Amino acid sequence: MKILIIVPDFLPLDQIKAAVSALTPDIDIRTDANFDRSDAEILIVTTFTPVNEDLIKRMPKLRFVQVASIGYNNVDLDLMRRNGIAVSNIPTASADSVAEHAISMVLSILKDQRFLDSEIRAGRWPKITRSSDLMGKTFGIVGMGSIGRALAARLLPFKVAIIYNDVRRMSEAEEEEYGCTYVDLDRLLSASDIVSVHVPLNDSTRHLFDRRKFDLMKDGSIFINTSRGEVVVEKDLVEAIQKKGIRAGLDVFEREPPDPESPLLRLENTLLSPHIAGVTVESQMRFFRETIANVMRYMQGYDPNFRVI
Repeated sequence: MKILIIVPDFLPLDQIKAAVSALTPDIDIRTDANFDRSDAEILIVTTFTPVNEDLIKRMPKLRFVQVASIGYNNVDLDLMRRNGIAVSNIPTASADSVAEHAISMVLSILKDQRFLDSEIRAGRWPKITRSSDLMGKTFGIVGMGSIGRALAARLLPFKVAIIYNDVRRMSEAEEEEYGCTYVDLDRLLSASDIVSVHVPLNDSTRHLFDRRKFDLMKDGSIFINTSRGEVVVEKDLVEAIQKKGIRAGLDVFEREPPDPESPLLRLENTLLSPHIAGVTVESQMRFFRETIANVMRYMQGYDPNFRVI
């Protein structure tokens, strides 16, 4: 089987090609989708490459798309269904990395690190701090998939009260393991000192967090989003930050990169990162190890793991 790999040029292309060569010598690795035709039956992409009609009409033999990422909203799933093309993602490789990033944002905000760092750099030595402890807080997790669970596991030593909401409630044994209590979303928002979002982007989650949802949150609470920017109505979040003193840690945005004139960039009680929570040296290697294993499974005639369709 022929494999086409399209990955960003910041990834180690030689290492990727060498690893995939163990599967088949018939490999084409590219950093863009600017080609006239490919006879590849397998396509490996990251979320940076749109898998749409324009692409697949140039790949008439395509049968399987492996997205080397948790997210797969770059893939036109309806189009894949109509053309009988299987799609898989890799849902676990960056879970630990994203969970750590979310906690780092929470701690940075609670400990007022952005302010304290700027004060020292300005030649001042503040005697008073707005810092507060994570211990004793109510921590709400929206989305209890692999990332939500990785986050909950890391929160246990902090002695927080963990509440969660998900489309599927965990078993009693799982709730006990992760120290979590299930509540509906409105209750979670109103009860939490910190809300961390870990949901996929789909029709039911797009713009899930709007003005009504932010109105439910406590004044001065913390909102963390490391999932997808489009799950939030950004202008409503800006309003909540300005009017309710909500503090936000955002790794994702409705538009990426955000507009240089976006009010989010001018608000002091925000901590921002460039959609990089899951991008660590270790997670990238995990992604490609699991990607290669799943493609090998498909080539051996088995149904691939983590099927999206």
